[in-house]
Amino acid sequence: MSKILKFTQFSLRDLLVAAAPTVLLIVGVCLLAYWLVDPAPPRSVRLGTGQENSAYEEFGKKYAAALAKHGVKVTMVPSAGSSENLKNLRDGKVDIAFVQSGSTNEEAAEREGLSSLGSLFVEPLWLFVREQKGKPPITKLTDLRGKKINYGPKGAGSARLFRQILELNGVEKEEVERLSLANTPATVELLEGRIDGLVFTSAPEAPLIQMLLQTPGIKLIDFNQAEAYSRKLPFLTHVTLPQGIVDLGRNLPAEDYNLIAPTATLVGREDLHPALEDLFVQAAASIHSGAGWFQQQGQFPSAKYTEIPVDPEAAKFYKSGPPFLQRYMTFWLANFFDRMWVLVVALGALILPLSKVIPPLYVWRIRSRVYRWYGQLRAVEQKVEEAPEATRMQVYQEQLKRLNEIEELVNQVSIPLSFADGLYGLRSHIQFVRKRIMFLMDEAAA
Repeated sequence: MSKILKFTQFSLRDLLVAAAPTVLLIVGVCLLAYWLVDPAPPRSVRLGTGQENSAYEEFGKKYAAALAKHGVKVTMVPSAGSSENLKNLRDGKVDIAFVQSGSTNEEAAEREGLSSLGSLFVEPLWLFVREQKGKPPITKLTDLRGKKINYGPKGAGSARLFRQILELNGVEKEEVERLSLANTPATVELLEGRIDGLVFTSAPEAPLIQMLLQTPGIKLIDFNQAEAYSRKLPFLTHVTLPQGIVDLGRNLPAEDYNLIAPTATLVGREDLHPALEDLFVQAAASIHSGAGWFQQQGQFPSAKYTEIPVDPEAAKFYKSGPPFLQRYMTFWLANFFDRMWVLVVALGALILPLSKVIPPLYVWRIRSRVYRWYGQLRAVEQKVEEAPEATRMQVYQEQLKRLNEIEELVNQVSIPLSFADGLYGLRSHIQFVRKRIMFLMDEAAA
């Protein structure tokens, strides 16, 4: 039993030694494939949001919570708005950001290495004005001449859009006194009566929008030419704020309002990891897919309504849903297998042919323990055959002694039982050579 265990142990060792070159080659190919494939996605990402109490900030918090479930930390980088977010993307200060449609064009986005992950929601242009007793009400944009209007801070998308709207109405920029306050302090100024109106683009979920729509003395301007604006500026959409949508009990607003609205898009840099793009698009689907004041169930997120080219990964999601593996595995595990497809292909190409090499190597290694002694045995025979007549007896005796040494060493050789026939064959051949030498010795002595 001890011999069998010994033989078995040696056979396993020989198998490992025979397989070592193949294993090393496969490991080398695996390391090379791992080095060549995309690196693992980072565990943190910078998201450009917006001003305090803005819809961008509110949605940024939702994205941070959604990605935190997958172990990815989202650092929100506040900004004045869409234009500043675009600048931060170009400068590499953020990896992904909310950008308003109309802020750039396709050629500029491609040149700057930016791509859209889809449009998320419409964000109407809200123009709120203060009603003043004894003064004619502001009902149209031409009534803004000579008024103090807050356009929003430098870098906000609303300022650029509102300037375009005023130009379409023939209102020169010097005819309106412009302020550039952030939305929250501008709202305070409006409520205190120190400015006549303020304008910003935002989804209705923004706390400031909700408050201003319900504040007595604050009026929302109706863009009754909204359809014409959408034809003049194709990135705009005509949307309607329905009567009673804010508060049905108090019938707020008391009538339908026509509004013009760009869409908010999620824009990423070209070096944003594809796996993070998948996470953001999936988060967008859960955050923005519901029905809202200006959208139907499932209308957003969408590959439409954006002038920036949609990233192929995002387009694939809108067409086919989430990646196959992520439907059944955790994000990190699915990402690992998705990245390692090169490794799987490499292993499949290597294992099958190399597996056919290992058995012959194993057999050769075992049999070589026996075969190498045949060289020694042949050397003994050659010296016996070439022995000079004068010293023939001495040579016979030396080679007989050498033969005994060989036999002693052969008896110490351990091989698996399945190869024992070769070992016993070698021993019989040693005995055959010994008998021949002894025969020659007897002949020489006679």
